[in-house]
Amino acid sequence: MAEAPARPFSHASRNRLTARDLPRFPSESLFDRIARAVCRTECLPRKELYEAWEVARRTRRRFRGGPVIDLACGHGLVAHLMLVLDDTSPIAHAVDTRIPDSAAVLGAELARTWPRLAGRVVFEERPLSEVAIGSDAVVVSVHACGGLTDDVLGAAIQARARVVVLPCCQVAKPSPLDGWLDAPLAVDVGRVQRLVAAGYDVVTQTIASEITPKNRLLLGAPRPTS
Repeated sequence: MAEAPARPFSHASRNRLTARDLPRFPSESLFDRIARAVCRTECLPRKELYEAWEVARRTRRRFRGGPVIDLACGHGLVAHLMLVLDDTSPIAHAVDTRIPDSAAVLGAELARTWPRLAGRVVFEERPLSEVAIGSDAVVVSVHACGGLTDDVLGAAIQARARVVVLPCCQVAKPSPLDGWLDAPLAVDVGRVQRLVAAGYDVVTQTIASEITPKNRLLLGAPRPTS
């Protein structure tokens, strides 16, 4: 009997990466080293690895240095990757209203692989309204659901901080753009307009749809004042 063909390794899967997946990441590339560390913890959905990597590496291409603030952080992988990719940031704050217990397991494994991370990623259980953001910070949020993305943008704008969001679950309201654009896209266009009106330079990108269909990446930096 012929063997059944192997299932494709979907980057969008919510299945957890485990030690059985280690052979899928054999090289000494930075991504494969990160993936192996994640596999050893057996706590992170596959899609979160790929989402976090894409957002962190694209962010670091444009925004270097400064404290990192990872809002709606979940396991805090983005916060860790931001420091792996740019060691000039002194600290990363990983903030959520509830931090999963396994976040500590992931953080310990990443610090074991990159000892320079030890003590530099601080997890904080608190609402966004209680987070202190300085103008030198890089604020990052991956799939802050619905209107929470707007709160992240508002907090960054108030602090005049650099900001990167990958929105999801857009809450659509009636818009003059409805005749041209689907409702979630119209919401994200409005977010770009909000940043531009606040004096930000904005870049829009997409990550691969094979990772997530909610793949619009928005990066903004305040323009220098004269």
